[in-house]
Amino acid sequence: MIHRLGEWRRKPLGPLLLLAAAAGVLFFLKLASEVREDEFRRADEAILLMMREPGNPADPLGPPRVEEMARDLTALGSLTILTIVSTIGISSAFFAGRWKLALAGLVSVFSGMAVMNLLKSTYARARPDLVAHVTTVHDASFPSGHTTMASVVYLTLGIMIARTQARKRVRIFVIALSILITLAVGISRVYLGVHWPTDVLAGWALGTVWAVLFWFAVVNMDSRKARLAAAGH
Repeated sequence: MIHRLGEWRRKPLGPLLLLAAAAGVLFFLKLASEVREDEFRRADEAILLMMREPGNPADPLGPPRVEEMARDLTALGSLTILTIVSTIGISSAFFAGRWKLALAGLVSVFSGMAVMNLLKSTYARARPDLVAHVTTVHDASFPSGHTTMASVVYLTLGIMIARTQARKRVRIFVIALSILITLAVGISRVYLGVHWPTDVLAGWALGTVWAVLFWFAVVNMDSRKARLAAAGH
């Protein structure tokens, strides 16, 4: 027991990741509670209207090409694109001989999707009715499914790729790119009028928690592998 505690003190990343995940969960629960009490209604409405032409809530801010760009970005969080990206990333890890990493990624993606769908049905928040929707929607609003799963998939795959890179600047670039994509997907959902800003904020929080837990699992797998190698197994 003393040995394990000493190991954790020498490698503080594990506890820090768990702390970050716990903070993310608490933030999500607090936000969900406030949303249920409609505490953020004015802020949500104000941000939605900021992204619309003054006096015309049916028209998103900017020329038509900006709307087209927003639809392209929001597609990065669609089920089809995320399935393709996840399949490529997880299969690559598997065929590279990192089957445990691939399995952890698979569990992360499917469990994240299951929890997201459960939360959507639990909170059953209505979609924004303040502005016109610029793309099709099918289910409840909170949390944003596109944002949640984009965060889960792109951050998880970003961590998977970063763990294979020796250079620190490459790892930073990969993680930064993953974060940029998840931010773009979330912002596009608000711009297109299909989500309240708090839906997107909740999606970012929930997806990040899942990615951090995946990171924690990967760190522990690598630590175990290193210990076995050192022991001559």
